[in-house]
Amino acid sequence: MNLDSPISAVQMEIQPPLGRILLDRKILGESDVAKALSFQSNFGGLLGAILVRLGAVSEDAILDALSFQLGIDVIAADHLPQDPATYIVTLRASGIALDWWIDQAVLAWTDESGITHCISRDPLSPSLQETMTAAFPDKPLKWWLIRNRELEFMTDLVRRAISSEGRDFEGDVALLRELAEEAPVVELVSNTMSQAVNENASDIHVEPKEHDFDIRYRVDGVLQNRLTLPRSRFDAVASRIKLISGLDIAERRLPQDGRIGMRVSGKDLDIRVSCLPGVWGESIVMRLLLKEQKDFSLAKIGMAADHLETFAKLAQEPYGIILVTGPTGSGKSTTLKATLEHIKDGKRKIITVEDPVEYNIPGVTQVQTKADIGYTFGKALRSILRQDPDVIMIGEIRDLETAQIAVQASLTGHMVFSTLHTNDSLSAFTRLIDMGLEPFLVASSVREVMAQRLVRRLCPHCRQPHQPISAIRAKYDELTKQFPALFANAPQWFQARGCPKCQNTGYRGRLGIYEVAVLNDEVADMVLHQKPPHEMLVAARKLGFRDLFEDGLLKVWKGETSVEEVIRVAGQAGIDED
Repeated sequence: MNLDSPISAVQMEIQPPLGRILLDRKILGESDVAKALSFQSNFGGLLGAILVRLGAVSEDAILDALSFQLGIDVIAADHLPQDPATYIVTLRASGIALDWWIDQAVLAWTDESGITHCISRDPLSPSLQETMTAAFPDKPLKWWLIRNRELEFMTDLVRRAISSEGRDFEGDVALLRELAEEAPVVELVSNTMSQAVNENASDIHVEPKEHDFDIRYRVDGVLQNRLTLPRSRFDAVASRIKLISGLDIAERRLPQDGRIGMRVSGKDLDIRVSCLPGVWGESIVMRLLLKEQKDFSLAKIGMAADHLETFAKLAQEPYGIILVTGPTGSGKSTTLKATLEHIKDGKRKIITVEDPVEYNIPGVTQVQTKADIGYTFGKALRSILRQDPDVIMIGEIRDLETAQIAVQASLTGHMVFSTLHTNDSLSAFTRLIDMGLEPFLVASSVREVMAQRLVRRLCPHCRQPHQPISAIRAKYDELTKQFPALFANAPQWFQARGCPKCQNTGYRGRLGIYEVAVLNDEVADMVLHQKPPHEMLVAARKLGFRDLFEDGLLKVWKGETSVEEVIRVAGQAGIDED
């Protein structure tokens, strides 16, 4: 319902209160509403803004509920006039000083049909309603709801257009601290985090440029731009993030790392913050980690039946080393956590040493390293071995000292799980030897190496059938002969299309693709004699080895992802397009 007149009290009485609407929609709980109402009675303010600030709900959910309650549509950013002059002409025609409109965060514009549109932080304000009616007596008024960050962006554009003298906050720490506590900045940062949580983003990137700055989300491993704001707002936003993460606002020349524990969109988050000085300002990256216990399960991370059987069986062995390899962000830690959940039976002592401890696992002793005080992986591992563990999980083998202790532990009756940065599974042996380990120690201690990557799942709502090119079909002919049981069912080939439910990307969520290298006598002998990975590959093939690309094609066959996505993550692997 669109309004062309001020909002009446009668309309307000027709619909249920905002809190009741949110409760009926099961967006939040009674305790959240009670807390917000208590805050409102003590300090005042709008209930929706309070709920957002408390982290109980996202701004989008509030706007959707208000739209239902008031009958006012939410205007999208791309439907707003982009030329500041459009607003300035209308506001000047009101006879009220432009500074007043800007200070009140109110913008108005008149379209070709003569309707005056108005956006503001609080369209229900009686004084604003009266002012608009008096300022535009002969024009029909149409009110819109709008996201605060979009209103802030447009207001700042108009402010800059009115005055060429931009405000420079550089070096004024007191002013930056004051700005960081202002409601618009607090809401912008809170809403940015809420939207990221709602979109299941893993990271938020705040990246300054010469004239503006971008806010981007990493969703399913791919960065997506969400907002571009004027550069003049960056210092206040950066200061707000640094303030709540315990960083030094005045320090802009050196990298800083911080941490935020907060409630966002009804979920408890642990946010790791990294600030890196750049040419145009500090690049800020926030890693979002849900505090609630994840459902770690080997059966749910995307392993094929043969990989799952092999990996799960070796994980139950009493001693040896199992390595998971891949680049940063490939899901190695999640695989190891799922492995610990799989072997956890209450009969074995399991200790982990991590940097950082991302998820808590009940029944497992988890140790956090602290490099700044010299508590490294090596020192932690020496202490762990005196704790009589049965299973040790090392977050990452980074150096020779850690590798040596891991090997010693495995050779003295401990099962050791760890990660390593290599491009594929068979390169792990060369990497360990390059670190300084003796080849005979590698060959005698390592039981299995699994490389992995994460590919995006096709959106089930918009995926469409697709026939792969002839080169891919030829590859499938080879795979069906090598792995007849895995390719027994009819193929379900799809490609990405895009719809509103997947942000028009064509993908929602991720799953793993894997390659598993098991050390039998032949492969171990090759490691001992330092044979290159391509020679080991021939021996591994005899044990049912398939590489990342081939495992990705299995997921394509099942309709879980697309050929394009597998190629993006695992490479062409000798496949040429028609």
